[in-house]
Amino acid sequence: MPKPLALTSGEPAGIGPDIALSAWLRRDELSLPPFYLLGDRAFFAERARALELKVELADCAREDALTVFPHALPVVATGHPATARPGRPDATSAAAALASIRQAVSDVRAGQASAVVTNPIAKSVLYRAGFRHPGHTEFLAELAANGGRPPQPVMMLWSPALAVVPVTIHLSLRDALALLSSDLIVTTARIAVADLKARFGLARPRLAVAGLNPHAGEDGSLGTEDIEIVAPAVEILRREGIDARGPLPADTLFHAAARKTYDCAICMYHDQALIPIKTIAFEDAVNVTLGLPFIRTSPDHGTAFDIAGTGRADPSSLIAALRLAARMAAAQPA
Repeated sequence: MPKPLALTSGEPAGIGPDIALSAWLRRDELSLPPFYLLGDRAFFAERARALELKVELADCAREDALTVFPHALPVVATGHPATARPGRPDATSAAAALASIRQAVSDVRAGQASAVVTNPIAKSVLYRAGFRHPGHTEFLAELAANGGRPPQPVMMLWSPALAVVPVTIHLSLRDALALLSSDLIVTTARIAVADLKARFGLARPRLAVAGLNPHAGEDGSLGTEDIEIVAPAVEILRREGIDARGPLPADTLFHAAARKTYDCAICMYHDQALIPIKTIAFEDAVNVTLGLPFIRTSPDHGTAFDIAGTGRADPSSLIAALRLAARMAAAQPA
C-alpha cells in the first residue's frame, strides 16, 4: 500500500507554512502525491486565515493521511506549538522546527511515510537555541545514524534540465580549495552514483566532472589542481566501472547541448554547481540529500522572511520536491 510523504513545517515564521498550504490547494490540479504536514494545526489555521486561503485542516493519525488528504490537509501533531508571526521568529520557532524534522525522520524509518520533505529552516534562529549543526543536512545525517556513525551526506540540486552535486559546499573558496582532494571527489561521486541507480532508476549514470580552474587548468598553465587532484579522481572512478568524464571546463559544461551528454555534473565548489542550476531552473530546482538511509528532498530556497504571510510565496519548488520524493520512493526496490 502506498505511504504518504512526511512534510516538515520548517521555520514557522518563514514561508514554509504558506507554501505547504498553497501546495495542498493545488493537489487535484497538479495530481500531487499525498502528504501530511507535521506541526501545530492551530498555527497553520491561523496562517491560512491571514493568507485568506480556504484550506480545510484536519488533525489526524499518520495511518489516516491517505484517506484524509483528498478533502483536508492532514496535520500530524508533534507536541510543540508554534506562535511566531510571519517574518518574526520567536521562542517557539526552533523547538517547533526541529520537532517536525525529528518526527518526519522517525516516521519514515518506522515505515509510516515514504520520504521526508523539509521546508526551509532559519539556521540563525536554531543557533540561538543551541543548535550545533551547520545545517539541515548534517542534522539529518545524525538522525540517520541513530546513535551510530553518521553517514556522509551529499547534496544534489536536481531539476528536469540539470542535476548538480557540489563536492565542497558551504565553505569559503579558500577553505574549499584546502579541503578538496581526490578521495573526497571519489567518495562524493560514488554516493551520487549509488543513489542515481537506486532512487532515480538510472542503470548506468553518466557523470561530467568539472575542472576546478578556468579551462580545467589549461594543461597546468592555469593551476595544477586539475592534473593533481581532479584527473586522478576521474581515473579511479573509471577503473571502478563508473561512466565519468573530466576534468571538463566548467564554462562549457552547462549549455543545452552539453547537458544532454550526462546525467549529473560533479562540481568542485558551491557556486560552480548552484549558479548554473539556479539560472536554468530557479523555480523548480529541488535540494536532494544523497547517502542517507531514507529519501529527503527540499525546496531550493530559504525562509524568505520578507514575504512570509503576504501571499507572494511561490510553492513551485516545494511542489517539485514533493513530486521528486514520490518518484524516488516509487523507484526504490520493494
